[in-house]
Amino acid sequence: MSAGTPEAVYVAEAEEIPDGEARRIQSPGLPEPVAVFNSGGRFYALGDTCSHGAASLSEGWIEDCKVACPLHFSEFDLMTGKPCSLPAMTPVRTYTVEQRGQSLYLIPGTGPAGNETIRAPDIQRNGR
Repeated sequence: MSAGTPEAVYVAEAEEIPDGEARRIQSPGLPEPVAVFNSGGRFYALGDTCSHGAASLSEGWIEDCKVACPLHFSEFDLMTGKPCSLPAMTPVRTYTVEQRGQSLYLIPGTGPAGNETIRAPDIQRNGR
């Protein structure tokens, strides 16, 4: 890679993360633990720590391109990192997942920081 370009971080082979599951990745090349999700055969990556309750999102439930935090059930959009339900109001960072053949890589520094607060009326209350 050229100078100034972040090094890709190897995640796993695609078949190692089945549809509806996630894997937590920690690497010196990443600013935080990252959760890599398979939703419908597409791979997404978010900062692994819920912005509300500090729980691991990789341990949450994946459905309809969202992950529900296992602690308080806040849902986050896998494409944007934005919360879709309360109690979370702050997005989590997103990362680009690059597939090279069957190998998955994270590209550090490629997603938004996830530090804006979403107004409560813009977030749906979940029914859990």
